[in-house]
Amino acid sequence: MFHPRRTLRALLPPLVAGLALTAPPAPAAAASTLTNGGFEAGGSGAATPAGWSEYGDTGASFSEAGGRGGGHRLAHWSSSAYKVETYQHLSGLADGDYRLTAWVRSGGGQNAAHLALKNCGGAEQRTDLPVSADGWIRVVVPVRVTHNRCTVSVTSDANAGNWINVDDLTLAPGTSGLSVKGADISSLPKSEARGGVYRSASGSAGDAVALLGSAGMNYARLKVWVDPADGYNDKARVLALAKRVKDRGMKLLVDFHYSDTWADPGKQTKPAAWTGHGYDRLKADVHRHTHDVLGALKAQGTTADMVQIGNEINGGMLWNEGSTAHWPQLAGLLNSGYDAVKAVDPSTVAALHLAEGGDLDGTRWWFDNAVSHGVRFDAIGLSYYGYWHGTLHDFQTTLDDAAARYGKPVFVAETAYPFRLDSEDAHENIIDTAEELVPGYPASTTGQTRWMNDVASIVEAVPDGRGLGVFHWEATWTARTGNGWDPADPSSGNGWENQALFGYDDRALPATAWFRHR
Repeated sequence: MFHPRRTLRALLPPLVAGLALTAPPAPAAAASTLTNGGFEAGGSGAATPAGWSEYGDTGASFSEAGGRGGGHRLAHWSSSAYKVETYQHLSGLADGDYRLTAWVRSGGGQNAAHLALKNCGGAEQRTDLPVSADGWIRVVVPVRVTHNRCTVSVTSDANAGNWINVDDLTLAPGTSGLSVKGADISSLPKSEARGGVYRSASGSAGDAVALLGSAGMNYARLKVWVDPADGYNDKARVLALAKRVKDRGMKLLVDFHYSDTWADPGKQTKPAAWTGHGYDRLKADVHRHTHDVLGALKAQGTTADMVQIGNEINGGMLWNEGSTAHWPQLAGLLNSGYDAVKAVDPSTVAALHLAEGGDLDGTRWWFDNAVSHGVRFDAIGLSYYGYWHGTLHDFQTTLDDAAARYGKPVFVAETAYPFRLDSEDAHENIIDTAEELVPGYPASTTGQTRWMNDVASIVEAVPDGRGLGVFHWEATWTARTGNGWDPADPSSGNGWENQALFGYDDRALPATAWFRHR
């Protein structure tokens, strides 16, 4: 994307190198409502967009044609490196909670590019701009105003040619944040049994659950298999790990695969013990197994807070009887699981989980069928891996649509991103070439951190507060001999250690900071 070169105007006082723009001069007067949030006043190339002020390399901030909702948008761009802030002071605000909403695009590559609410009486609040060169993405920034004033800020600290677009800003009463900042740690017990060590960022060995909890993780996701070949991820192991999770004050999501091994869109193999069972008996199997695991969790004082009835069930579960080729039977199986969840504890949230979180049509097709067949559920979980499941714009479109269309809270049941491409063990990584990466997100600790925060920001922006949060997938699955992909094969390797939240030196990675997302 290219922007016309603009004559750079004289700069305001020099910036302190490396610091964000935090102290622009105030205009003579400030309104109590946001002015020209759509950048329609003033036209293209305005020296300063009407109602706004600029600070820093002011020639890099301008209005241009191509708005999201109207004819124009704000752009930051320059042919040389630049730092610029476009801001607007508001005064006379009633004290209380406010939420800034904006639609943004970014080509990526900046040192920093964010929206902020500051000088509002408390700590500055920021939201980074996700990298999206084509589709617009909605982001939000919440703040509490305590001194009747606030500054709305758009800031870029950018390299030559980097660009952002911002449009349709609104500031209104409200708030936002995520109640779920979690990770799947199902791999942890087997890793520890095979000698896995987990360290803080500074190198001190510690308990992985405690280390993640101290980083801000508040929810753990644990899968349960019926009779796995290696004895891990079964009822007994889930009970033991659930105690550790709850002892750290975290909540618990139990992910039922209804299989002895991995269940996903490509395979939904019945447990060996259920082989040959007809539909009616399978319904009883689902109820008994679900009730058994959840009842045991409740009995030991670790009641599940959320449950997935199936894992990535785009094609159904317990094939062939429960495939989507037999929707009435799939509905019966899902409702059998739902009934078991509620029989153990009515307060436990029962979720349905699909993969392909950027597939709007597929998600609609599946849940439209579920609803028409009377399937009962409390929440919708989607897996979203950016290197497989469409753009961030596709993801937001699908997530927002699911929340609105079905009137249910939504969450990301799985996402992850690599912090490097090479393998620690001999097994080839699932994502191991630069061509597989999402544009704008390098395979680095910085890229991994930005990915997790940007996915979280999109979930936070789901309208009507229906975005619950995010689970990082397999934070603790580091490379340990004997803890590979295949529970039946001790020699199988790990194709995911480059997407864990602990590095090859076993230290907690910078991306654990995403747990401190609002």
